[in-house]
Amino acid sequence: MQIDSEHLSRQLKQGLAPLYAVHGEETLLALEAADRIREEARRQGFGERELMIVERGFDWGRLLAGAASLSLFASRRLIELQVANAAAANDGEQALQAYANAPPPDTLLLVRLPSLEPRSRKAGWFTALDNAGVTVHAQAVPASRLPAWLAGRLSAQGQQAGEDVLALLAARVEGNLLAAHQEVRKLALLFPPGPLSMEQVGGAVLDVSRYDVSTLREALLAGEAARAVRVLDGLQAEGEGLPLVVWAVAEEARGMLAVAELTARGVPAARAFEELRIWRDRQAKLQRALRRLDLATLRAALLACAHIDRIAKGVAQGDAWDELRALALRLTGAAARRPAAEAR
Repeated sequence: MQIDSEHLSRQLKQGLAPLYAVHGEETLLALEAADRIREEARRQGFGERELMIVERGFDWGRLLAGAASLSLFASRRLIELQVANAAAANDGEQALQAYANAPPPDTLLLVRLPSLEPRSRKAGWFTALDNAGVTVHAQAVPASRLPAWLAGRLSAQGQQAGEDVLALLAARVEGNLLAAHQEVRKLALLFPPGPLSMEQVGGAVLDVSRYDVSTLREALLAGEAARAVRVLDGLQAEGEGLPLVVWAVAEEARGMLAVAELTARGVPAARAFEELRIWRDRQAKLQRALRRLDLATLRAALLACAHIDRIAKGVAQGDAWDELRALALRLTGAAARRPAAEAR
């Protein structure tokens, strides 16, 4: 059974499964999910814990031997596998399938995995774990949901904040959920339960936001102009290389253009997505983006990327970062084509 990490507490109340596999993009949520599983296991009498670190070359016989052996110190025990990467899990496919097909009694298996590509979640070992127990996906919190996520964390410690305060807090911690958790906890130490003011949060919360090119691509696809420009500002301040940023913008424009050209020729959207091998979680976002962008805009965007690349290489005149901001505004539908200086 596959669930999101936010639904784990509800599932645990229904009873412990024989095994759990925790994976996902968000480290904080994955750590918290594993902690909740361990806490519930201790509460239910799993008094012994055996930890195995799984890297390439790991002896998977240890898992089956450990499962078959009797517990020395407690009647119930937890076996925890910390798997370094999907390749290491692939090496143990037979052992994981064998364990999942016949979980031993009075033993709970917790498999901690990194973020997995969609193809890894279709592997035989992952399917076996999912069929035998619960796979918990610790998904990254998108920017659109971050204020609500922060509100929930504040509420848990007896504090509340208005929409403007939450927006400020979200802008300062976006892309860095571990730091966001620390900043929220700091607010509990600094201020009593109750509503928080803009002055309190503004003065107490550091700007710990982190941005990467994937965040920029997400903002462009979602049509979030202010966020896209803010991410570009952050990337420039952090010294991110222009070639990578230009590549990310070009890839997003190229992907949208490929879909737009197929559908313009009468190809159904579902078939276009299949031909271009676009994952389902991106399809709805692409369709929304293409409702605001036409073929001419997307083709012009690719030409703009080529021009910005020439600026970055010193063979054309202009400010590459300003041109990127102007292009971001066009791709998000916030502005028609206009000079970069005006777009700032």
